[in-house]
Amino acid sequence: MNLNFTAEELAFQQEVRQFLADNLPQHIIDGTANNGSVFVEKDIALEWQAILVAKGWAVPQWPVEHGGTQWTPAQKYIFSRECYQAGAPMLIPLGLLMLAPVIMAFGTEQQKQEYLPRILNGEHYWCQGYSEPGAGSDLASLKLKAERQGDEYIVNGSKIWTTHAHLADHIFCLVRTDPQVKPQAGISFLLVELDSPGITVEPIITMAGDHEVNQVFFDDVRVPVANRIGEENQGWSYAKYLLEFERGGGFSAHRIRHELDNLKQLIQHAHADNPHFDASGAISHKVARLEIDLKALEITELRILSDVSGGGNPGPESSILKISTVNLEQAVNELSVDVLGYTGFEMNPVAGGNPVRANYTASIVPRYLNNRAASIFGGSQEIQRNIIAKMVLGL
Repeated sequence: MNLNFTAEELAFQQEVRQFLADNLPQHIIDGTANNGSVFVEKDIALEWQAILVAKGWAVPQWPVEHGGTQWTPAQKYIFSRECYQAGAPMLIPLGLLMLAPVIMAFGTEQQKQEYLPRILNGEHYWCQGYSEPGAGSDLASLKLKAERQGDEYIVNGSKIWTTHAHLADHIFCLVRTDPQVKPQAGISFLLVELDSPGITVEPIITMAGDHEVNQVFFDDVRVPVANRIGEENQGWSYAKYLLEFERGGGFSAHRIRHELDNLKQLIQHAHADNPHFDASGAISHKVARLEIDLKALEITELRILSDVSGGGNPGPESSILKISTVNLEQAVNELSVDVLGYTGFEMNPVAGGNPVRANYTASIVPRYLNNRAASIFGGSQEIQRNIIAKMVLGL
């Protein structure tokens, strides 16, 4: 694989850098740096999304007919890296990078016209209804029931760990439409408006003090059959397709590179305060190991991006990315906490809402705590290993 950029790609890199210098507001950079949650605040993400939409750069992963850029894999790689280096936030992926590919692949023309423009311009803000109190890693055991009555489904049950449900206006859900067949065969994929009568959203406050996840209750909620994606009882196939994009549809290496650079600055400050810091070299050794693993992740992401850019989906290799990304990011989080030491106890939690982090240092421990969940969401690490064994290694 040739990782050297061409003259045209270097020119594109300069174009991206100039755009970021001219259009990325400082308050968005600060809000991103001080964020300790999985996603940045909704208002920050949507403001940056609107800026990118105006430029035509919001969804490089989408086909050009829906607003994509028709960039090469190298251009997508450059854009992602430059954004992270400039301190730009990751756009909220739930609608843009998870639901949208499913609608494009399996939705009707009417659904594409109805939802894709509104996902792109931020009019619709989505959350994901997959996990349930009794169905997490074993997602196929979900029990949220949808009984068909004429042109509607009547939905009863609940979803849990629903990120940003308290901020969203729509939720895409996996529902049980046939309880008589094997679990994977009786699931459908529904799009639901969160202001529908019978829906209640209850907050779950994380141990980092953030309100990011929720439990969503459905009590005789009426959903039009027209809101179903694809065929009834075929939702499991669509769900797996979506999860491949959740696990391996973007560049995590750039985000981790940004966090690793912050860690190095933290180490420099520690050295300045205490010349004997890391006298044994143990921390320097760990940083070197992280650098090596990060380079391997970058190369793997480039290879998979080439496949996706050719019109495919990430495939089971996305599970390799999921495992590698989570392990690496958690290692950076853990080492950052180690370097921070006892000063990390000051997190400034605010019950019932998200804390305002005064600076990057104040977000280190919350980021560490929140990212422990990455071992589970999007499919647990154990599930990913099973997928790799079966679909990649043929065991």
